[in-house]
Amino acid sequence: MRSIYFDHSGTTPVHPAVAEEMYRFLTGDNFGNPSSIHRYGLQIRKKLAEAREKVAQALGADAGEIVFTSGGTESDNMAIHGAAQANKNKGNHIITSAVEHHAVLNTVKALGKAGFDITILPVDQYGMVSVDDVAAAITDKTILITIMHANNEVGTIMPAAEIGRLARERKIIFHVDAVQSFGKIPVNVEDLGADLLSLSGHKIYGPKGVGVLYIRKGIRWRQSLFHGGAQERLRRAGTENIPGIMGLARAVELAVENRDNESARLMGLRDKVIRGLTGSIEDVILTGHPTRRLPNHTSFLFKYIEGESILLSLDMKGIAASTGSACTSRSLEPSHVLTAIGTPPEEAHGSLRITLGKDNTEEDVDYFLEVIKPIVEKLRDMSPLKD
Repeated sequence: MRSIYFDHSGTTPVHPAVAEEMYRFLTGDNFGNPSSIHRYGLQIRKKLAEAREKVAQALGADAGEIVFTSGGTESDNMAIHGAAQANKNKGNHIITSAVEHHAVLNTVKALGKAGFDITILPVDQYGMVSVDDVAAAITDKTILITIMHANNEVGTIMPAAEIGRLARERKIIFHVDAVQSFGKIPVNVEDLGADLLSLSGHKIYGPKGVGVLYIRKGIRWRQSLFHGGAQERLRRAGTENIPGIMGLARAVELAVENRDNESARLMGLRDKVIRGLTGSIEDVILTGHPTRRLPNHTSFLFKYIEGESILLSLDMKGIAASTGSACTSRSLEPSHVLTAIGTPPEEAHGSLRITLGKDNTEEDVDYFLEVIKPIVEKLRDMSPLKD
């Protein structure tokens, strides 16, 4: 049976070159603690500095602005809590959108329970937040705006640069969750106007359990949320995950080197999936923006059937896909992203996300389009929702 992986927004396989780089720091003499002053520690400290520089260059940042974390969730939490707590003497208002990843949305809601004033902005039918709505929500108490660069469930690319300019004009800290966008479209902290920016290694063919938080020099941000040592310039206590960081830095290098050509290739496959599904199966709705979307991302609603049933049927044919965010796939509640764009709950359960990656081919897409139609027809024949 064929084996096809179509869930690259959930996670990605580790690139062989990344695994090789990590292995170097799991074996031999490369085991030192970068906080130690003997030669084992010093050689690792040098490698850590080189990795930090690689990530900084990829983002258009300075090496001193890069903090290594355990992943996107920690980076988002550190960014939001750190900015909110450091600036609460100036104001207590935070703005975000209704379609953010739960690492952002739940963090902002937690701050709301702790006494901060929060505004969760609606989005349009494509899942895009309005710059005008952001501007209208700003008050003299607004201290932080946190908006994702691209949505993980529907693939829509947000007007982040425009919001960044607005935030800069109003002297408001701007955080960008770029976990889904980095490596697929250009991500530059200056172009985005970002003061804080989050990345995750396992979305770019790097290892799980490692991420990045960019903190612009000069912004007010509370020092380490953890109590401990002086690692990461007092911004994150704890011995650094050296093998993970080295793998992340290599993955970042590869992502930037291959981005333009790979994104163009994946866009062609993406559009073939969209044309194939919407052109051959009735009552299929493309979710997300039709053009302002990630080059590898497609997402659909299939009326009258459940996405979970589609996934199980596809898995039996050797195809791994998703119904949305991997973080919420075990929840019985409809996707907060789909409900935010106006999808009725009964239709939200019929979602399917196909996210392509470096190893996918046109033959993979052809096979998917060949098997998906009979799957949908069979499920609809059994569905009590279909007339």
